[in-house]
Amino acid sequence: MSTTEARRPTTLSAAWSLWTLLLGVGLLMLGNGLQSSLLGVRASSAGFGNTVTGIVMSAYFVGFLLGSTLTPRKLREVGHVRVFAALASITSVAILIQAIFVDPWTWGAMRFVTGFTYAGLYVVAESWLNGYASNRLRGRLLAIYMVISYLGMGGGQLLLNAADPGGYTLFLLVSMLVSLALVPILLSYTPQPDSGQPEAMSLRQLYRISPLGTVGCFMTGVTNGAVFGMGAVFATNSGLNVTQVAAFMSAFIFGGAILQWPLGKLSDKADRQWVIVIVAIIATGLALAGALVSGWSAWTLTALGALLGGTTLTLYSIFLACANDFLTDRQTIAASASLVLALGIGAILGPFSAGLLMEWFGPDGFLWDLALMHVLMTLFGVYCIRRHPTNASTEQGHYVVVPSETAPLGSAWTEEAAHEETQLELGLESDTAVSESEASNQ
Repeated sequence: MSTTEARRPTTLSAAWSLWTLLLGVGLLMLGNGLQSSLLGVRASSAGFGNTVTGIVMSAYFVGFLLGSTLTPRKLREVGHVRVFAALASITSVAILIQAIFVDPWTWGAMRFVTGFTYAGLYVVAESWLNGYASNRLRGRLLAIYMVISYLGMGGGQLLLNAADPGGYTLFLLVSMLVSLALVPILLSYTPQPDSGQPEAMSLRQLYRISPLGTVGCFMTGVTNGAVFGMGAVFATNSGLNVTQVAAFMSAFIFGGAILQWPLGKLSDKADRQWVIVIVAIIATGLALAGALVSGWSAWTLTALGALLGGTTLTLYSIFLACANDFLTDRQTIAASASLVLALGIGAILGPFSAGLLMEWFGPDGFLWDLALMHVLMTLFGVYCIRRHPTNASTEQGHYVVVPSETAPLGSAWTEEAAHEETQLELGLESDTAVSESEASNQ
């Protein structure tokens, strides 16, 4: 082993160098996971109604779209640390306002603010990670970041058992977790990376390049928005108590975390479009089984949630990889902005559509909503396979698992990093060959 290779950092050593950033992200996700279920349960007990609750929860994703668009500009002006501190402080205040004023108008406004701030916080954390990581380790560090994000969200659901959702304690706990996320970030000595404005690509242009990837990101936005916006409401209206609601939502998220990697690896080896269709069919069957069979026990419903999470929450990353299969290296970063736009638009509609169907069909409307969206994914997937068949061995890129809410940034980094590393290695080999040739001539 050469001296240079011996000095190369491992994935774990690089992750340890970023422990302050990763800890801050974990605390943020704990707060976000607890907040989503807490507001759903509290809205039901306050008598908001399913449709109104869906609209309130959808406001988060409206703010999310705006936050992901405007935050990069502020990063260039004042830097990562200041933007992170400001957004985390606003998030902490927003949840406290919701604890004081329990009404749909105030909650809708604060959900919009929270969506705006969380989108910005994700941009700050991920661009910071990107700026620190080397090309060789960027993908693996992103995988660690994903695991921490999912574990934080799942752990946040379990914190719903810490106190009565009807009181102030859990609202205060969310505020504390978000505020504590500031501490490791402010103590980090990692240099702040420079942020550039990404090139724009319209949804129409992206659709022409990859119709399944573009429409799929929109559809998974609808399903993910329904899950995180109305999942706790569904569980509550199905007769589950607070402890059981927390278990149901945690199972949903952990199911997605466990099956994300194996399904992604499968999509690397097989035709990715067919993997999408098969997973969507399985998700449809699970959702229909839950909607048509009555009398589910709490444990059975939780198991159903884990299986649904393993299919519903894993599709976004596969759709993202599918989109990248048809993109050139120069198009990847530009396309990521349009993909997050498609996701955000779908996520806005998700809680509203689920809430509306729950008004018509009762709690099972949540499952009917998931079933309908996965049927549409299946039909559109088959259509795209017939119109745009692929050769998995020659056309597909490499799948990288990423969290659904933060996927576009992570995907762009990974694909670009792989390209840059390949070019670097080719350049080094070329330089070595030239040097050896010159030495022999001398």
